Amino acid sequence: MPHQLKRIARRLTMASRAPAACSGNGSGDLFIAFSTANAVGGKRSDVESVKMLRNSRMDPLFTAAVQATEEAIVNALGGGYEPWSEINGYRVEAIPHDRLVRSHAKYGR
Repeated sequence: MPHQLKRIARRLTMASRAPAACSGNGSGDLFIAFSTANAVGGKRSDVESVKMLRNSRMDPLFTAAVQATEEAIVNALGGGYEPWSEINGYRVEAIPHDRLVRSHAKYGR
Protein backbone atom coordinates (compact mmCIF):
# COMPACT_ATOMS: atom_id res chain seq x y z
CA MET A 1 0.00 0.00 0.00
CA PRO A 2 1.25 3.53 -0.71
CA HIS A 3 1.27 4.59 2.93
CA GLN A 4 3.33 1.51 3.82
CA LEU A 5 5.91 2.20 1.11
CA LYS A 6 6.18 5.75 2.40
CA ARG A 7 6.90 4.42 5.89
CA ILE A 8 9.65 2.19 4.49
CA ALA A 9 11.23 5.00 2.46
CA ARG A 10 11.35 7.26 5.53
CA ARG A 11 13.61 4.77 7.28
CA LEU A 12 16.25 4.53 4.54
CA THR A 13 18.30 7.38 5.99
CA MET A 14 19.12 4.96 8.79
CA ALA A 15 21.39 3.17 6.31
CA SER A 16 23.88 6.03 6.61
CA ARG A 17 23.79 6.04 10.39
CA ALA A 18 27.50 6.68 10.85
CA PRO A 19 28.24 8.68 14.03
CA ALA A 20 28.84 11.88 12.06
CA ALA A 21 26.05 11.32 9.56
CA CYS A 22 23.12 13.67 9.75
CA SER A 23 20.33 14.95 7.62
CA GLY A 24 19.38 18.56 7.57
CA ASN A 25 17.64 21.21 5.59
CA GLY A 26 18.94 21.00 2.04
CA SER A 27 20.89 17.79 2.67
CA GLY A 28 19.49 16.26 -0.51
CA ASP A 29 18.26 13.04 1.07
CA LEU A 30 15.75 11.66 -1.37
CA PHE A 31 14.28 8.19 -1.50
CA ILE A 32 11.67 6.93 -3.90
CA ALA A 33 9.48 3.92 -3.19
CA PHE A 34 7.45 2.26 -5.87
CA SER A 35 5.56 -0.96 -6.26
CA THR A 36 5.15 -3.35 -9.15
CA ALA A 37 2.07 -4.86 -7.52
CA ASN A 38 -1.48 -4.78 -8.82
CA ALA A 39 -0.71 -6.41 -12.16
CA VAL A 40 -4.42 -6.53 -12.97
CA GLY A 41 -4.90 -2.83 -12.21
CA GLY A 42 -5.79 -2.12 -15.82
CA LYS A 43 -9.06 -3.98 -15.47
CA ARG A 44 -11.83 -1.60 -14.54
CA SER A 45 -14.24 -2.56 -11.81
CA ASP A 46 -16.41 -0.62 -9.42
CA VAL A 47 -15.24 -2.75 -6.50
CA GLU A 48 -11.66 -3.83 -5.84
CA SER A 49 -10.30 -6.36 -3.39
CA VAL A 50 -7.06 -5.47 -1.66
CA LYS A 51 -4.73 -7.67 0.36
CA MET A 52 -2.09 -5.97 2.44
CA LEU A 53 0.32 -6.79 5.18
CA ARG A 54 -0.74 -5.62 8.62
CA ASN A 55 1.30 -2.60 9.78
CA SER A 56 2.30 -4.53 12.89
CA ARG A 57 4.05 -7.10 10.65
CA MET A 58 6.22 -4.61 8.72
CA ASP A 59 9.31 -4.59 10.97
CA PRO A 60 11.17 -7.17 8.84
CA LEU A 61 10.52 -5.01 5.75
CA PHE A 62 11.98 -1.94 7.47
CA THR A 63 15.08 -3.94 8.42
CA ALA A 64 15.49 -5.39 4.93
CA ALA A 65 15.11 -2.00 3.24
CA VAL A 66 17.71 -0.37 5.51
CA GLN A 67 20.14 -3.26 5.04
CA ALA A 68 19.74 -3.20 1.25
CA THR A 69 20.33 0.56 1.17
CA GLU A 70 23.38 0.23 3.42
CA GLU A 71 24.77 -2.46 1.10
CA ALA A 72 24.22 -0.19 -1.90
CA ILE A 73 26.14 2.61 -0.15
CA VAL A 74 29.05 0.29 0.69
CA ASN A 75 29.11 -1.01 -2.88
CA ALA A 76 29.19 2.55 -4.21
CA LEU A 77 32.07 3.48 -1.89
CA GLY A 78 34.20 0.56 -3.02
CA GLY A 79 32.88 0.31 -6.54
CA GLY A 80 35.16 2.80 -8.24
CA TYR A 81 38.37 0.99 -9.08
CA GLU A 82 40.01 3.49 -11.37
CA PRO A 83 41.05 6.93 -10.17
CA TRP A 84 39.84 9.78 -12.31
CA SER A 85 40.43 13.49 -12.59
CA GLU A 86 37.68 16.02 -12.46
CA ILE A 87 37.59 19.64 -13.55
CA ASN A 88 40.39 21.84 -12.19
CA GLY A 89 42.62 18.84 -11.56
CA TYR A 90 40.79 17.36 -8.58
CA ARG A 91 41.67 13.69 -8.28
CA VAL A 92 39.13 11.16 -7.04
CA GLU A 93 40.37 7.82 -5.71
CA ALA A 94 38.40 4.69 -4.94
CA ILE A 95 38.46 3.47 -1.36
CA PRO A 96 40.55 0.26 -1.36
CA HIS A 97 38.29 -2.69 -0.60
CA ASP A 98 40.47 -4.07 2.22
CA ARG A 99 40.51 -0.66 3.93
CA LEU A 100 36.72 -0.45 3.71
CA VAL A 101 36.36 -3.94 5.21
CA ARG A 102 38.76 -3.11 8.08
CA SER A 103 36.92 0.13 8.80
CA HIS A 104 33.56 -1.64 8.95
CA ALA A 105 34.95 -4.37 11.19
CA LYS A 106 36.48 -1.79 13.53
CA TYR A 107 33.12 -0.15 14.11
CA GLY A 108 31.10 -3.38 14.27
CA ARG A 109 29.44 -2.96 10.89
